[in-house]
Amino acid sequence: MKRFITTIKNIWKIKELRNRILFTLLLLFVYRLGSFIVLPGAIPEVLQKAAGSAQGGNAQDLLGLINSFTGGAFSNASILALGIMPYITASIIVQLLGFAVPYFQRLQQREGESGRRKLNQITRLLTVAITLVQGGTYLLYVKNLDAVSPNISEGLFWITNIIVLATGTVFSMWLGERITDRGIGNGVSLLITAGIINRLPQSFIAESAKRSFGPVFIIEILLLFVVIMATILVVQGVRRIPIQFAKRMVGRGTGSIPAAGARDYIPLKLNSAGVMPIIFAQALMFLPFSVIQAVGQDSTAATSSFMQSMTEFTSLPYNIVYFILIVLFTYVYTALLVNPQQYSEYLKRQNAFIPGVKPGKPTEEFIDSVTTRITLPGSVFLGIIAIFPAVVAAFGVEPSFALFFGGTSLLILVGVMLDTLQQIESHLLMRRYDGLVKSGHIQGRSGKGIQIGANM
Repeated sequence: MKRFITTIKNIWKIKELRNRILFTLLLLFVYRLGSFIVLPGAIPEVLQKAAGSAQGGNAQDLLGLINSFTGGAFSNASILALGIMPYITASIIVQLLGFAVPYFQRLQQREGESGRRKLNQITRLLTVAITLVQGGTYLLYVKNLDAVSPNISEGLFWITNIIVLATGTVFSMWLGERITDRGIGNGVSLLITAGIINRLPQSFIAESAKRSFGPVFIIEILLLFVVIMATILVVQGVRRIPIQFAKRMVGRGTGSIPAAGARDYIPLKLNSAGVMPIIFAQALMFLPFSVIQAVGQDSTAATSSFMQSMTEFTSLPYNIVYFILIVLFTYVYTALLVNPQQYSEYLKRQNAFIPGVKPGKPTEEFIDSVTTRITLPGSVFLGIIAIFPAVVAAFGVEPSFALFFGGTSLLILVGVMLDTLQQIESHLLMRRYDGLVKSGHIQGRSGKGIQIGANM
């Protein structure tokens, strides 16, 4: 405790760090405040009642997931109901285009700062377009639930609120960029984290009241701690491939002597794909619900029963298919992110090599084989983390609290917290203060070593 208090004092002594933290907290407060400002003509009580009844049956449906990422703004009919999610969607689309379209590949890899500026501009414009589409869908959802006040005309409700929702998303995007520039941590990630954490106290209280703070509740907290620690290990886990730069000559003429080449390493992450496989798998797992809504009662009883089980996140068929999809998507996305040919070409340009491996094609094949081997345990762990909320929910844990035992929420929380703490520790070490931990240093998701291509 004494060390913790000393660390807080050291953080407060650094004016720049103190101002960055206070600025970040202020903008997060503004973002959370916006989630309680209701859209003109909307009735949030109707949406909250519908969200509560849906959560009782399936706490991990699409609407519940969006609501958790927006910190309840979705069910509050807030001006920030869509939050930062359209920007995330646009960023993913632009990133995927970078793998398939030569123009976007050139912007990402070869045009430096000007290319990044163009990509940011394209992402922002795409965010507005996605927000207009999703805003119309959200307003249709509000209207279908009869959550629109009869005192407002339908045309005014649609036109006004589409503009308001688009403005809310652009404002959220602006807040995220300001936090990144003048605050601490990644702004967009912190906005999502703030929404997720917002639901933790309520879920914690509900679970503690259910268990009456008994031994079962203590076991649940210990299990949650173990899961978080395991997630941190996998998020930070890398396979270091040692590389060595060729020897160089020191001096001139006959008196020159060979100097030992510098050493470094290539850090291949155990989970290079991050949360993307879970996001893609969840998108596919929402399809059965759409099929049921489309076919209604026309399907056979057996087919209807199977499709119904595929919409319940605690059912065995759902989790088996979900796990398999995550493993497959992890391999696919890792193959897109980690390009062994780029590593091989980089080493060749830098006159470097992997000890015991010939340059060129053998180096490319070696990196590819190592990536394939380490992706297997990474993908299996990611699949286990994704279905773990269903496992603990099957043992009686409240569905809202069970979501914190794994899935996208836990991976985002762990990754964002590691990156933010790493930045705070960097400020402390630059001023010659002790770090945040007693021994060693906190590492974020990026790590050190040679970072090439999509891994940067």
